[in-house]
Amino acid sequence: MLAPITIAIHTFGRDARQELVADVRTGLCARPKSLPPRWFYDERGSELFVAITRLPEYYQTRTEAAILRRAAPDVIAAIEPEAMVELGAGSAAKTRLLIEAGLEARLTCFVPFDISEAFLQQTARQLAADFPGLSVYAVVGDFAAHLDRVPRHGRQLVVFLGSTIGNFEDDQRRAFLAGVRRLLLPGDAFLVGIDLVKDEAELVAAYDDRAGVTADFNLNVLRVLNRELEATFDLAGFEHVARFDRGRSRIEMYLRSRRRQRVAIPGAGMVVDFAEGELTLTEISVKFTRESIERELREGGLRTVRWYTDEAKRFALSLCVPMGA
Repeated sequence: MLAPITIAIHTFGRDARQELVADVRTGLCARPKSLPPRWFYDERGSELFVAITRLPEYYQTRTEAAILRRAAPDVIAAIEPEAMVELGAGSAAKTRLLIEAGLEARLTCFVPFDISEAFLQQTARQLAADFPGLSVYAVVGDFAAHLDRVPRHGRQLVVFLGSTIGNFEDDQRRAFLAGVRRLLLPGDAFLVGIDLVKDEAELVAAYDDRAGVTADFNLNVLRVLNRELEATFDLAGFEHVARFDRGRSRIEMYLRSRRRQRVAIPGAGMVVDFAEGELTLTEISVKFTRESIERELREGGLRTVRWYTDEAKRFALSLCVPMGA
């Protein structure tokens, strides 16, 4: 039997600094330049993201939470999980609705999986304190490499909320869904949050709030590089940009260089020049229709058995099971 709380600080042979160096070298030598969004999420970045979810412009979190509040009992009744795995758990704020419903049934274990160790420690300890009947087994890892290391504690519901599925490029999303499918045995299920296509102005506002919290979050990747790789980024020399690419149905976030500048990154052994106005891509967020996401889920070996949405059809949750199950 599991202890009430287990923090599994698994590195799986991974060297986070080497991964950061590799990503920086690859991304900043590319044309156009880019930086992977996973490096937003140090402790400060994770806290900033929680702040973003509370902004009036950021409809995703409150809309998804409202859907979950209605849907949680039905999800739990349909699957009766003994364990719940949340990928990209963060603060697990919305997942509490599922945990509460699950504890009234067969749920005994929660497995939060996230890349930020400090934030995950905090989340796991808070959940264990708030739900005394729940064992919490937290795992630090990366979606691209460590999904196969997620521990199994009986029939499971794998949860991926917050429309994070849209943050992957097409090939990354295919690989991720294939990895999720490998986690599922007959009787298991996958619950995924999906941001739906809507008015462009509403979409852009959600990623470019008036208070500037998203801008601060975007710039946090430069703080991480300054701290971890001794880089010389002047944060005042860059500005946050969010725009909607209608052809690819996605929001794109960039850092735009305010001037011509040269940045040294000793930890990566490189010096990088930025032209005035040059854009560095830091995050994408794909928006789906029901048809487009269900097609991708099928290609990943998953089929939708429940579809939950709000009245305005701004956001959805898809409950999926393995094909053939």
